[in-house]
Amino acid sequence: MSIKVAIIGAGLIGPRHAQSVLSNPSTELVGLVDPAPTGATTAAELKTNYFPSVSALLSSPNKPDAAIVCTPNHTHVPVAKELLAGGVHVLLEKPFSDTLETGRSLLEFAKAPERAHLKLLVGHHRRFNPYTRATKSVLDSGSLGRPIAINGLWTIYKPAAYFESPTDWRASRNQGGGVIPINLVHDIDLMHHFFGPIVRVQAEKILPQRPSPPHDADEGAALTLRFASGVVGTFLVCDATPSPHNFETGTGENPLIARSPTGEGADFYRIFGSDASLSVPDLTRWSYDGRAEKSWSQTLNVEKIPLPDESAPFDLQVAHFVDVIRGEAEPSCSGEEGLRALVVCEAVQKAMQTGQPVEIAVDLLA
Repeated sequence: MSIKVAIIGAGLIGPRHAQSVLSNPSTELVGLVDPAPTGATTAAELKTNYFPSVSALLSSPNKPDAAIVCTPNHTHVPVAKELLAGGVHVLLEKPFSDTLETGRSLLEFAKAPERAHLKLLVGHHRRFNPYTRATKSVLDSGSLGRPIAINGLWTIYKPAAYFESPTDWRASRNQGGGVIPINLVHDIDLMHHFFGPIVRVQAEKILPQRPSPPHDADEGAALTLRFASGVVGTFLVCDATPSPHNFETGTGENPLIARSPTGEGADFYRIFGSDASLSVPDLTRWSYDGRAEKSWSQTLNVEKIPLPDESAPFDLQVAHFVDVIRGEAEPSCSGEEGLRALVVCEAVQKAMQTGQPVEIAVDLLA
């Protein structure tokens, strides 16, 4: 029996999720919700029912089993609560919430006994990217030995048009702009996916390159990280430098951002273990396997890790949502994990302001 799914939000990402729902044999697209005049047109293009509000959807004969929320960030929590209260499973686009307070309130709402059977997932779709899946497989196999450290990069140049109206909020820290909440949150989530929760951060701001005003949002920082597992890390994030060292340029995931023209030299993660190290996205494993001893006097053995497949991350995310609803899988990115990435981003911003390390509790509701 197929799972009835509705899309909430007809902006850029909503129709992309809709295509994944339409292409999945286990799901049926039963509606699109958006109050904008263009919502009805988008619904017609997708050959699905149109609703001006979540309440109209829930009271209709086409009430869904599940919904994917793709609305503006500040509406994520109230929309998700309305759907959960209506008995609907929710896949919530990142970020999980616009503030930690509202995010925690959503977690508590979802955990209430009368809603405990409902699933709340967060759409950090990069967990389903083939380069991410290959990296996670290497780590889970133990072929690096005990993970010791990670060195990461997200460095790129955003043009002036990126900050122009109607998205000029991106230049304002008070409106949620800046490279930390917009971009670093993705890498924080992936590092949590690989190594578990980050429990301490320290940060040094980079020199600003853009005029202020109008720009007062953070442009980047050099970070040091400690994970509860004992893994340590360094990370450089900057959106004001020409560079191939970022997830998008290295993997080609975002069609709006050009992939590395050489196909090489765009590494963004280097992971170090007791037995081997791994660079990503070239997926090169370095070790002394097959050598007389594990020693710097020996020539390193070089192994290329293959990609598992070329499946689209959004398609895999919808398939995973189905498996979780059916009780066949645990959420890859739960509400807790979605909020955890935001907690770390806030800690990074605090460390940038104070110049002091910031401790992060593992229990998000403590």
